[in-house]
Amino acid sequence: MHPITLDRAWPLHGGAATRRLEAQAIAAAGPHVLMRRAGLAAARLALALAPHARQVWIACGPGNNGGDGLEAAMHLQHWGRQPCVRWFGDEHRLAPDAAASLARARAAGVPFTDAMPELQPQDLAIDALLGLGSARPATGDLAACIAALNASAAPVLAIDLPTGLAADTGQANGPAVQAQHTLSLLTLKPGLFTGVGRDLAGQVWFDALQQCATAQADATLAGPPPTRTRAHASHKGSYGDVAVLGGAPGMRGAAVLAGSAALHAGAGRVYVAALDSGPDLTTDAPELMWRAPAELALARLTVACGCGGGPQIAAWLPQVLAEAAQLVLDADALNALAADEGLQDRLRQRRQPTVLTPHPLEAARLLGSSTAAVQADRLAAAQTLAERFGAVVVLKGSGTVVAAPGQAPAINPTGNARLATAGTGDVLAGFVASHLAAGSSASEAARHAVYQHGALADAWPAGQALTASALARAAN
Repeated sequence: MHPITLDRAWPLHGGAATRRLEAQAIAAAGPHVLMRRAGLAAARLALALAPHARQVWIACGPGNNGGDGLEAAMHLQHWGRQPCVRWFGDEHRLAPDAAASLARARAAGVPFTDAMPELQPQDLAIDALLGLGSARPATGDLAACIAALNASAAPVLAIDLPTGLAADTGQANGPAVQAQHTLSLLTLKPGLFTGVGRDLAGQVWFDALQQCATAQADATLAGPPPTRTRAHASHKGSYGDVAVLGGAPGMRGAAVLAGSAALHAGAGRVYVAALDSGPDLTTDAPELMWRAPAELALARLTVACGCGGGPQIAAWLPQVLAEAAQLVLDADALNALAADEGLQDRLRQRRQPTVLTPHPLEAARLLGSSTAAVQADRLAAAQTLAERFGAVVVLKGSGTVVAAPGQAPAINPTGNARLATAGTGDVLAGFVASHLAAGSSASEAARHAVYQHGALADAWPAGQALTASALARAAN
């Protein structure tokens, strides 16, 4: 059993792949073996999480997730931990494995009740209601039980998935359990790490149940980027030239933020080409070099385009799409693309490395759909955009998704709500451009920049406001 940590990448398998692996494992190990292992793992984690619990309340659903909970209750009863079970099953409709676990729990003397005991903070509640079987929104007594779990003073451990959370998408399917810990069994599911999954799952733990996943992963939970070291025999040209094209009147700060981020993330030289023709904006980064947009030698530059560009950026996109050696398209550049089929065709025709960094609304515009549709399946939306435009796509949000044509998407595990402030998207565009300029592939640059961006927010001092300018400076 492992806590999911951020020091390595993890393969993720959706519901269909998990069920195939489960069927293979049961065929190889025999009936009831996996459920016994799952129940034992859940009981051991419960004991570790709440060693001083006087009561452990286990809500068990009518299927195999409930069987895992019953199996855990049996072990806790043997260990003198006073479990109490609320069971929603029907003995006449139970699958054989769940029926065997029910019999084992009864034989151990586990008490069953319809009433939830009054739990204290040192106690524990276990959600074994639906798990991977959350096909429809919970109603009636199940919904009431979910509400009781969420209102409990005790922490909640979810077995496999918090009830109501979709394994593949990270969206809530009706009422959902808010867990402080989730023990994912056999496989790690993508939904635990994106959308509302990060809020509902709490700390994620993993037990492979003595199986080795043989199916190709549906996605990856991204690991940290490798440490970048600079050779002594190098110079500023070794780390690439970035140009930021944006900063329309009233929005020049966005271009400065992107440029500052690229500079502090390690780019050798950074140019800022503002669409506002006013005097150069005084900044605390005198290393930034100001240029008129027409002066940029696009064919030699990694261009971050769109940061505060307003509607004026559209006029520059045909040239940028045709000439930029490497390209990051953000914000207003994405909105201009969404409104112009001709620009979209030019994007599809590009053969140079290109990264798009939309938030959900920008992604919806590019897809001709809605923000709700994008958020309903973030991995699918990002992958569709990547395939449609032949570019790497960074779909920002809780559990940012990085998708590339022909590759399984990656979910970024870092970041928090402190990033929900103006300008942090411009900083991310600058980070991506810096990684591209330094020689990373488009997909590597996107994954590494997103991880870095979120990790800085995770390490932000408590009580100190996170601002985009401070975030940019924190990169070095």
